[in-house]
Amino acid sequence: MKRITKSITVLLLTLGMLFSLSACGNSAKDSGSGSSKDSKTEKTDVRIAYFPNITHTQALVMKNQGKLEERWKDTCNVSWTSFNAGPAEMEAIFAGEIDLGYIGPVPALSANVKSNGDVKIISNTTNAGAVLLIRKDSGIKSVKDLAGKKVAVPQLGNTQHLCLLNLLSENGLKTTDQGGDVTVNASSNADILNLMDNGSVDAALVPEPWGTTIENNGSSEVLLDYDEVFLEGKYPTAVVVASQDFIDEHPDLVADFLKAHEEATLYINENAEEAQKIVNTEIEGTTGKALDEAVIKSAFNRMNVSEVLNSDAIMKFAEISKEEGFINKVPEEDDVFKTEFN
Repeated sequence: MKRITKSITVLLLTLGMLFSLSACGNSAKDSGSGSSKDSKTEKTDVRIAYFPNITHTQALVMKNQGKLEERWKDTCNVSWTSFNAGPAEMEAIFAGEIDLGYIGPVPALSANVKSNGDVKIISNTTNAGAVLLIRKDSGIKSVKDLAGKKVAVPQLGNTQHLCLLNLLSENGLKTTDQGGDVTVNASSNADILNLMDNGSVDAALVPEPWGTTIENNGSSEVLLDYDEVFLEGKYPTAVVVASQDFIDEHPDLVADFLKAHEEATLYINENAEEAQKIVNTEIEGTTGKALDEAVIKSAFNRMNVSEVLNSDAIMKFAEISKEEGFINKVPEEDDVFKTEFN
């Protein structure tokens, strides 16, 4: 009986020691002091948004060449998500589903205001790249002749719409919503092609490559070229944004991303023909249809690829957006931009 009791005692002591060791092992693992192998394989997710559009050319080139994936192969998982509209991309950023995004400056401003500064503009992408077209039989010879006419834009409150509103204001015209006689129709770029063709609208302010596409269709001609629409073409068509949370958590990754973005800009400007082929390949891969080579070449000639931010132009957009009621205030410039990451 004593022998059995002694054996039970030894067994209980052994089990207790094993339980204690097991608990220490779990505690160490939970506290982040696991094996070096585990810590090495843990990677940061970097989720990037873009449009399948030539104005987002750096994104398309980087995605095609896999530059970020190679750059961060040991530290990050890179994913790319395509969007067709700025509001949808901004909702994804608000929902914490996107970390970095290529988008138009006006939706970026709207997101900045709505998020109380939590969405920051961190770089430029492209400038200009939009034209004002008129139907050849419209009788329009100048912007002033838009009085009583119908003008199409891709989306209310987007970059092209604000450029149009500024043009109208400069020429003493108002939209019907403002008590004037210029009717503004918002339609997709593809639909605008048909609207111009069948005479449903008299003019259109559209981004490339749709400007060239509509012009080449034969029924329309350019009234104002890319450098006449707004600020002599010295305004952004697309910018890069980042969520404040991602900036705070990974300033080193944001800085490294911007280096890659700058390198892509240099590559595009030094290798225009090759870059255009890459962009066209990516557009076809996402949309199922490539652009005609002549169209994409003309479109590139109407825009400037640059990572240098024009904060004055963006703040001008903010003023117009406030005047037109698209945002409820003009944000402080320091709250809009973030360009240093120490």
